[in-house]
This record gives sequence, structure tokens and C-alpha cells, in this order.
Amino acid sequence: MSQFFYVHEENPQTRLINQAAQLIKQGGVVVYPTDSGYALGCLLGEKEAMTRIARIRQIDNDHDFSLMVRDQSELATYARVDNQAYRVLKNNTPGPFTFIFKATKEVPKRLQNPKKKTIGIRVPDNIIALALLEALDAPLMSTSLIMPGEEFTESDPEHIRDILEHQVDVIIHGGYLGQKPTTVIDLSEGEIEILRVGAGDVSQFG
Repeated sequence: MSQFFYVHEENPQTRLINQAAQLIKQGGVVVYPTDSGYALGCLLGEKEAMTRIARIRQIDNDHDFSLMVRDQSELATYARVDNQAYRVLKNNTPGPFTFIFKATKEVPKRLQNPKKKTIGIRVPDNIIALALLEALDAPLMSTSLIMPGEEFTESDPEHIRDILEHQVDVIIHGGYLGQKPTTVIDLSEGEIEILRVGAGDVSQFG
């Protein structure tokens, strides 16, 4: 049975955020709010937690997870960012974008795209998500909470509780959210390539 925390959307309760962070540090799987619907997450080195997430989503273990980080300075630890990419990041983070970069050696090989050696990076524009990352003092391996057979990310935390309370360790109720996934931009080859149009505005990249 998972813990279910009602967290204030604009002023997250520190006690609840810290409790959630503790469960994640113990190898737990979290459902948490982002700026593009709810997401599933775990810490970087937790193989078993990643396997559980893959089972919930019914995806392969080598599915392209994203790395959720607090800010641009943390991003540079895990991704190779050139000057052009840095400008794109500066203009669009935090926000509902996933950016694909060549991974650094800090990213375990099994988390990289096996062919391209890339990793997706996110800086979420959501106060609860950022508070959680701050409490963890570490990034979250993350994927949008899209249930098998569904097209959109889950947006209703009460419904998430009904379907997942026996499969995850903590669910953070951070309000009812939109259902669009992130916009995915590939910057790994030095050019801007739009891989998926979602919640992030792509008109600037035209």
C-alpha cells in the first residue's frame, strides 16, 4: 500500500516532501506532478525500481527514460551541452520540454540510448517537483505516467491512487493537471530536431 500525500501546489509542506524523498531514497517508486501531467520516478541507480516502473508502463527496460534535474547547472553533469544548446535551454527551462543530449560518463550505460548514447533531460516547471528534487539532492529517473493502451498522461491523482496504490511506494497529490506530454527536442547532433510536439511551444524553433 503506497503512501498518499496531499501536497499544496504553491507552498509544498516540507514535512511531506521530506517523507516522500526518504521513501524514494530507500529505493521507492514515486508518482509525482510535473508541468506535463503526472510522472513515475526513482533514483538513478535503483534497478529494481526502474523494473517496477517498466512493468507499470508495460515498456522495455531499455525504454528512453528522462533525467529530471533541478536546474541547468545540474544538467551539465549528465549531458554534453554546447553553446547553441545552452541558449535553447536558457530560454526554455524550466518548462514542459525534454531535451536529448549525448550523455556524459555520469550516466550509467543501461540508461543511455544504446545506439546513440544519449539521455533525455528535463527541468520541470512545477513547484512540487522542484521541491522534491531539492530534498533528494539528486536527479530522478522519470517517465510520463501513461498507462498501457492510453494516449495521454494521467492527470487525476485520485484515479492514480485507485489503479496504482499497490504498485508504487508514494503518490503525491499535487492537483489535477493537464494531460499533454512534454515536447521532445533532440540537440544531440548539434542541430535542433523536434521529435514530439507536446505541451512545450515549438513555434520558436520554426
